[in-house]
Amino acid sequence: MRAAITRLVAPALLCAATLPWLAACSSPSHRIEAGRTAAIPVDAGKAVDAADALITQAIKSRDIEALAMAYVEDGRIVAVRAYGHRNAAGQALQTGTVMYGASLTKAVFAYTVMQLVDEGLIDLDAPIERYLDKPLPDYPNDSRYGPWRDLREDARWRQLTPRILLTHRSGFGNFAFLEPDRKLRFHFDPGSRYAYSGEGLILLQFVLEQGRLQLDLGREMQRRVFDRFGMATTSMMWRPDFAANLADGLTMERRWEPHDPRGRVRAAGSMDTTIEDFARFAAGYVRGDGLTPRSRAELVRPQAPITTASQFPTLQPELPPERRRRDLAAGLGVVVFEGPQGRGFFKGGHDDATGNTWVCVERRKACAVLLSNDVRAERLYPSIVRALLGETGVPFEWEYGPKSASWP
Repeated sequence: MRAAITRLVAPALLCAATLPWLAACSSPSHRIEAGRTAAIPVDAGKAVDAADALITQAIKSRDIEALAMAYVEDGRIVAVRAYGHRNAAGQALQTGTVMYGASLTKAVFAYTVMQLVDEGLIDLDAPIERYLDKPLPDYPNDSRYGPWRDLREDARWRQLTPRILLTHRSGFGNFAFLEPDRKLRFHFDPGSRYAYSGEGLILLQFVLEQGRLQLDLGREMQRRVFDRFGMATTSMMWRPDFAANLADGLTMERRWEPHDPRGRVRAAGSMDTTIEDFARFAAGYVRGDGLTPRSRAELVRPQAPITTASQFPTLQPELPPERRRRDLAAGLGVVVFEGPQGRGFFKGGHDDATGNTWVCVERRKACAVLLSNDVRAERLYPSIVRALLGETGVPFEWEYGPKSASWP
């Protein structure tokens, strides 16, 4: 199956956008993006070929139905490809196909927040009550405001800060609606440990929008991120023009699920995007565009230890100190790890019919981005990331659970 390849600049990029391109171009090769030239390591073509072979074989053998891949090196996009089908009708997945970003949204949200920090609009370590015009539990429980009234008997909400919320240390479960009684509660003191919580990021969104700043998060992310990086087919809410080239999702049971047209901005995971667009974000992120060097570094600084055996279930017991991974920590909207190539970071995005991952190596400004509308594709991610980036030490076993240790 022939893969679609993004051509960001033509015809100058013809050799860089055709495989095997190292044989056709001088070495080291150069790719031009947005008027800048960057050297691509001579093994980049081999890396793309190796990943291409893995994905093509998986599609051919029907192990997976579809996958989109992007590779960034030295802060520049090297390759963007799409394989397989976007829906039950067998229409091709393309590099411009709209796909659900899921929790990759959280990393884009954190990037946006750090721009607000740079502008002095918010302080990562200030209690959120500084930005509210009344106590958090005084806001009504409804679809606009959230479940904050559930906290009226627990003053620990006053301990919450943007940093605590962005590092999944709020003390909340993942979402209030998943609680047995569907009520929000603290399971531990804010800031005391890591436990993945989309509700924590939704609270920070609430503070920005309904508090004294009165920001429109969808517009802020559009202006500060999507427009900045030329992400023309990315949005925090459904757009009618997405319908022309849209990916439905495929569950583990091989059931096609129609794409959910999300009508509300949700910092925890409402973003629709394309592999082309997210590659642009990944490249801009590792370059640090739009941020001061200090804020860019803060995103991937180890903020707090991660003390659980896996990411889910969210509220699992902490491991005893001797069994905890010292190479794993919470960043701001991402997870930070130390590996053979030094510091890296990653963020996943998953639901019943979506499997995404984004892995980067800081020193090289190199990233692998994998989006799939077939959740089974996650089984291939360790092998594909290794093909593109080499051995990074990304903690897939922690991300996907112990079962992933036996994956390819």
